[in-house]
Amino acid sequence: MSSGSLMEIEELRLRYRTEDGEVFAVDGVNLELRRNEALVVLGESGCGKSSLAKALLRTLPRNAYPPSGQVRLAGENVLALSEEQFRRQIRWTRMALVMQAAMNALNPVVRVGEQVAEPLRIHRRWSKHRAMQRAAEAFEEVGIAPDFLQRYPHELSGGMRQRAVLAMALVTEPDLIILDEPTSALDVLTQASIMNVLKRIKNERGTSFILITHDVATSSELADRVALMYAGRIVEVADAELFFTRPAHPYSQMLMASVPHLRQKEHPKSIPGRPPSLIDPPSGCRFADRCPKRFARCSADPPAANLRPRHWVNCWLHSRGDS
Repeated sequence: MSSGSLMEIEELRLRYRTEDGEVFAVDGVNLELRRNEALVVLGESGCGKSSLAKALLRTLPRNAYPPSGQVRLAGENVLALSEEQFRRQIRWTRMALVMQAAMNALNPVVRVGEQVAEPLRIHRRWSKHRAMQRAAEAFEEVGIAPDFLQRYPHELSGGMRQRAVLAMALVTEPDLIILDEPTSALDVLTQASIMNVLKRIKNERGTSFILITHDVATSSELADRVALMYAGRIVEVADAELFFTRPAHPYSQMLMASVPHLRQKEHPKSIPGRPPSLIDPPSGCRFADRCPKRFARCSADPPAANLRPRHWVNCWLHSRGDS
C-alpha cells in the first residue's frame, strides 16, 4: 500500500444473474484513492459506475453474486469480512454513501433529524439527545438550519433533501464518502451549491470522496483525479487537470469533445454507436467498435500503459508508442 493511500481496489468484479444471462457489471477494476482526495468515476449510463459503488459498500441486490477481488481500506481487505463484520465495522462508520435520489433514501414518515442521528444511535450507541446534537452540527456543516431537524422529508426542497442525505453520511465522520450522482435531479444553481459544500468539507475535514457521475462539468468542480469507466472496465486514470485538458484514451478524447464550452467555436461532437452489452461483452478492447483509431491489435485486450506517474490508459495506441 503506497504512502498516503486510503483505499486500493484490485481486480474487483461484480456479476448479476438475469433472465437473459449473467451481467458483467464490474469487470476487473483497479483503482487507488489517497487520503483527502476526490476521485471522480466518469462514464455513460450502464457502464457499471453505480455497481462499483454497490460493490464497495456491499449494498447488493438479491440477484448479485458476491464481489471478488480485493478492496483494501487503510490496508485491510474489507471484502474478506463477513456481512455482520462489514456492517458493524465499515458501512456508515468508515465508508458512507450519498444516494442519487434523496427522497428515496429518506423515510417519508420519520422526521429528518431522527434519520440523520440514527447511524450514531446504532453504530456508536449514543443517546438520542447526544445524537440529535451531533445531527444539528452536521446540518450546519451542509448549510441547513438546525430547525429543519424537526421537518419531514416532503417539507424540504430537493436541494435541502440532498443536503440532509449528505449530513447523514457525514454524521459519523467517515474516512470515505461515496456519492452516486448526487446532483443529477437538481437545478444548476443547486448543483453548484452542493459542490461548494463538498469542497469545503474536503478542505476542512480531510474527507476523501468517490464521486460517481456522467456529468463532466459538475465533476470538474470537485475532482482531484478522474477514472473513466467503459463497459465495466476502467480505461483511463489521470489527474483531473490532465484528463480534462489532455485526455489520452480515444474514448476520453471523444467524451471531452462532446462537452460544450462557452468559448469554443466548434460544435460539440457526438460519440457514434452505443456501448456493448455487458451480458456478452466483446473480446479485446471494448471501445473498438466505436473507435475511429481502431487497428488490428484492438481485437486483443490492451494492457495498461503508464504514461506518467499515476496516469495510465488501457489502449494499444499507447502501448505501441502512438498517440
